[in-house]
Amino acid sequence: MATGHFNASPRWENDIHGPTDSIYLRMREINRCNHRDFQNMGVNGARSSSMADGIVQTLKRNPNQDQPVFLILELVGNDVCNGHPGTSHMTPPDEYYAAQLKSLRHIDSVVPKGSHVMAVGLADARFLYNTLHDRVHPLGALRNDVKYPDFYAYLNCLGVSPCWGWMNTNETWRNITTEWANSLNAQLQKLVETETFENFDIIYNQYDIQAAAKIWEAKGGEAWQLIEPVDGFHANQVANALGTEVFWSIIKSNKPDWIPPTNPHNDEITKKFGDQGGY
Repeated sequence: MATGHFNASPRWENDIHGPTDSIYLRMREINRCNHRDFQNMGVNGARSSSMADGIVQTLKRNPNQDQPVFLILELVGNDVCNGHPGTSHMTPPDEYYAAQLKSLRHIDSVVPKGSHVMAVGLADARFLYNTLHDRVHPLGALRNDVKYPDFYAYLNCLGVSPCWGWMNTNETWRNITTEWANSLNAQLQKLVETETFENFDIIYNQYDIQAAAKIWEAKGGEAWQLIEPVDGFHANQVANALGTEVFWSIIKSNKPDWIPPTNPHNDEITKKFGDQGGY
């Protein structure tokens, strides 16, 4: 939802269904000088420690010559999600705080003064089981005999689940995983409220797929349609586009000064340079 730019159709129309929207596209629409000025450092499976110890260092910006950035630091699950039973591989709150602070200190050393950062907390992924538990997984489509709880249990039996805690038929463990995620969110919120940074201001935002689901249901959709059907875990293309709408609304309501005025020369820029292949 941060930097998506290619329309899914026609390039991936057989695989990806739904609109393309992102914070980048909206910023580009406001100011065509933002054309292709984005970085996506997303790594599937990353947690706060891997971000702090390596991934964040791929951020490139000249603090003296470049324009300020709008950066989203979003690690929504992997500090509690893994394939190991129990909580032994979940990130302890103090380590989470230290890792997130380390990432933000590095960001502060790289970005130009006047930048903005949105720090996003972990999701409450009980939404997955609550939404899918009575639905048939694609593996059971022929005979309607494999539902998502069966699929989750199978992955856990094999020890290959991407998230033992939330993709679990045991409600107690789903709740424990959410409680752990909430404890990490409390650390991130405390960090945002108490630490100071030289080159950016920062807000905390809770990752809330329920808000996206409400928008979708108001349009006549159903919540299960926002989850990738094969893995029963990740938000799909539609959910990511709706997430952009949710985030943009939060920015407009809480930090309207983060949204720059429309560039009056946008039409001239487009006329002179065209779309240069799009996005």
